[in-house]
Amino acid sequence: MSVLSVRQVRFRYLTLYGLRWLPTGLLVPVMILLMQERGLSLSQIGLLATAQGLAVLALELPTGGLADALGRKPVLVVAWAVCLASLMLFAVADSFWVFFLVWALQGIYRALDSGPLESWYVDATLAADPKAEYERGLGWAGTVSGIAIGAGALLGGGLVALGPIGPVSALTLPVLMAIALQVAALIALTVLLVEHRPARGAAAVRASVAEAPRMVGQAVGLLRRNRVLLALVAVELFWGFGMITFESLLPVRLAEVVGGADRAAALLGPASSAAWLANAAGAALTPLLLRRLGAAPAAALMRVLQGVTVVGMGLLAGPVGVLIAYLACYTVHGASNPLHMGLLHRQVDGPYRTSVLSLNSMMGQPAGALGAVVLTALADATSISVAMLVGAVVLAVAAPLYLPAWRAGRRTADAEPDAGEHRPADSASGPGHPGPALDPAGPVDPVTVAVAAPARSD
Repeated sequence: MSVLSVRQVRFRYLTLYGLRWLPTGLLVPVMILLMQERGLSLSQIGLLATAQGLAVLALELPTGGLADALGRKPVLVVAWAVCLASLMLFAVADSFWVFFLVWALQGIYRALDSGPLESWYVDATLAADPKAEYERGLGWAGTVSGIAIGAGALLGGGLVALGPIGPVSALTLPVLMAIALQVAALIALTVLLVEHRPARGAAAVRASVAEAPRMVGQAVGLLRRNRVLLALVAVELFWGFGMITFESLLPVRLAEVVGGADRAAALLGPASSAAWLANAAGAALTPLLLRRLGAAPAAALMRVLQGVTVVGMGLLAGPVGVLIAYLACYTVHGASNPLHMGLLHRQVDGPYRTSVLSLNSMMGQPAGALGAVVLTALADATSISVAMLVGAVVLAVAAPLYLPAWRAGRRTADAEPDAGEHRPADSASGPGHPGPALDPAGPVDPVTVAVAAPARSD
């Protein structure tokens, strides 16, 4: 089977990435309202998030190792099939425990889905051209996901306006559409994602499953040996903590400014769609930031700028100012993720790529939980603005953690003064490149929807 070209890999990756996020956008306007319609209280809905969080925390690393050992395509097929099952169950769920099962399945899906598609894209791109600049594709993926979620949210709102249809309530219509789109996404995945791995019998599959823990151990070992990688993964701790400000506290802050939760909710509906479009616009800036600043300096600058936008949300008076700061925050957020992920990818070889992505993603889980507890308690004790300012500081102080990547990139550029003309700008010889991928044996990774705020796309 012939190897895909860089352009073909990128097209297939972006197509699948958009299909992956479109059903999510459909559910954004209706998920919480539908559960309330079927008898759940807000406190019960809050408890449901623990099912997803526990599943992700328990399975994130093992599933990352499984994807590296067994293959990215089979793990993604299982992940998207689990998502389909959860959506079908969500369409008919009518009790707390059935909804709990829905969210547990969503947690399994998220753990399986975290990393394999992106890892396939990077490895397939490098297989087509070892000097290819895959950061641009990661940036475009952020644009695609933002547009897909924003479009899905608008489509979901339109379906609610059209309903009900016969016995199907208006709030259920977007769920049925999400199921249809998830089926289409699963079919597209089996057709478009081509993975060049030898055919495996049952014994080989069992061996791959047994190999997964070792792959995880090797990925964790990389953190001990690679100071650049350790610093990059540590960024996620500050990021996860600080994101509570714009994912959970912003709606409360807006209600405070406009004088009521109902008015705030009315504003946040279209604002959440606009925020995802702003996220897409920020991701589209990735090539420019790479060219002008380099990956590591640009990523550090985004951390500081995101802190500044959160300060604006906490201090600006009036809904217009708060919402402008909110949209600016998501613009910066969209630019930050591909820069960070590009730096992360360049610190690990392909066989351990998904495991390292899972490690990075998993760091955000406890950090986000800690941020939710600390910042909401601080808001109760003082004010929403004070809590948001603390979160802004936490976001900004992560910026120096990009210094090891920047220094490593400078050393690589100094050591290879003539290599730059043969490599893409900034991806290999520029100041943002932290050096070649390291040999692992060598020395050296829903309650927010309830408050109508967009969730992360990474």
